[in-house]
Amino acid sequence: GDRPITGVSTYNVTPMRAGVHFNKIQCFCFEEQRLRPREEIDMPVLFYIDPEFLDDPSMANINHITLSYTFFKTGEEEPTAAAGAAAGQ
Repeated sequence: GDRPITGVSTYNVTPMRAGVHFNKIQCFCFEEQRLRPREEIDMPVLFYIDPEFLDDPSMANINHITLSYTFFKTGEEEPTAAAGAAAGQ
């Protein structure tokens, strides 16, 4: 789009029962992020899977853990000055 967007991200671990062994050290999630039109940024995440995962009988059939993120807008953005000028405003 032609407008900046501000929002926050939340993370999800699947299968859900593996989440007890997922430990997030550093994450962009839960902090408001502002992205300008067509901007690309890196959003690093540091985490580890607790070694007890290997000895937990309830994890016996889990071979893959998926970490995913959802970005939610936190409000409406005003058009940028450049976008307003381009629209003749």
